[in-house]
Amino acid sequence: MQRCNRLLCAFLTLSACSANNASPGSSGTGGSGSGGASAGGSGGTSTTTGSGGAGLLDGSTTGGGGSASDAAGQGAAGGGGDSAGGGTDGSADASADAPGQPSLDVAFCSTALDAAVVQYTRFRTAYTSAANLPRTAKNGVVTTVPITDWTSGFVGGSYWYLYEYSKDAAFRTAAESAGAALEPQKTTTIDHDLGFRFMSTFGNNYRLTSNANALAVLKTAAASLSTRFHAVVGVIKSWDNPQWDYPVIIDNMMNLRLLYFVSANGGDPTYADQATQHALTTLKNHFRPDNSSFHLVNYNSTTGAVISKVTVQGLANSSAWARGQAWGLYGYTESFVASKRPEFLAQAQKIAAFLMTHKNMPADRVPYWDFDAPAGASTPRDASAAAIMASGLLQLSGLVQEPDASKYRDYALAILKSLTSPAYAAAAGQNSFFLLMHSTGNLPGNSEIDVPINYADYYYLESLMRCRALAH
Repeated sequence: MQRCNRLLCAFLTLSACSANNASPGSSGTGGSGSGGASAGGSGGTSTTTGSGGAGLLDGSTTGGGGSASDAAGQGAAGGGGDSAGGGTDGSADASADAPGQPSLDVAFCSTALDAAVVQYTRFRTAYTSAANLPRTAKNGVVTTVPITDWTSGFVGGSYWYLYEYSKDAAFRTAAESAGAALEPQKTTTIDHDLGFRFMSTFGNNYRLTSNANALAVLKTAAASLSTRFHAVVGVIKSWDNPQWDYPVIIDNMMNLRLLYFVSANGGDPTYADQATQHALTTLKNHFRPDNSSFHLVNYNSTTGAVISKVTVQGLANSSAWARGQAWGLYGYTESFVASKRPEFLAQAQKIAAFLMTHKNMPADRVPYWDFDAPAGASTPRDASAAAIMASGLLQLSGLVQEPDASKYRDYALAILKSLTSPAYAAAAGQNSFFLLMHSTGNLPGNSEIDVPINYADYYYLESLMRCRALAH
């Protein structure tokens, strides 16, 4: 039986709380506020009616919304709910702030969000082009990318989170402008990164505004991504690169959520089937006995047989590239939430164990760029991997029973305490107005080493929003 605690039920991507989490006949009520969501929190069991909490697509808030009376009492599309929306989900489980238990010390996350609003107000006013977006910076020189870049959704996504937190309409305007510039990419079929681009932008847009056009864009993007699924191989092709026959990278687990979300919101149900098959095939072929992941598996496009298992961005074919491990943790957690497949939850927990117990994990919980790289001050860290890991662990903590729930939550909070410290969080006005320092993009390619990167900021903000929700 999976457990979904009261605090976290409402901010799962697609509500995954078991009917066993509430007493028969109980009801759940989401908190109120501004913002909406596609999937609310769980209500009671049997035919209980539960008001749907907001439940971020990326999972960070609670709030009021629609109602439902299905077997799980799951909330339907939410009409309200801000990041501070309280309320309960009808769960009978004890929660972290239940009577007699100490409140979680998460005020530092709100303080960090306040600092992020200040820093990104400068960021927003410094970088005004919606079609050429800041990706990274080095020695004060900013690198911008067009909408075709796989990272082109993260700036707009960060604006959506900051709008949700601050209610500053200027962030919403900037987010909408970034989305409008990105929208033509919804029909691209030449890469797998539509989930990254469109869930961060149009997914958050739809969650917060219930904008019908945003959902329509997501449906088109999902249809485009679906064309890259190969039924014989059983996966979505990552790159069109003649160096490999049918390459699939662990990063691709992050794009499945687009397919799952659209299937659950009026789209083609086969998209979810494709996403599940991709996750199953990846589970079979990407992971080593210690539950670390290869970066890339190359398949035979005719037979589906594995040709080779290699790395592109890691230290070696046999090594554990840090961000790849974080993608796997996050991706399998999301896939369980959407599919309810127990093997996906089990895999997420196995990856979490690998990360949390690794002998080369630094004391501050911000990993070296590769877990097999030499430990030491001269080895670059990857703050982006830490931010992704923190977000994934916070979501995972709401899907499991104690003591694992507290273990994952506390580890995530330890990561965030490091990331919010001056060792990683840039001072106001510094770091070319990015939030985090010390990320590593592609060290073997001599690209983006010990720099800020826009996706590090995005997952950092998502983690802070999830952290902040723990207090409500």
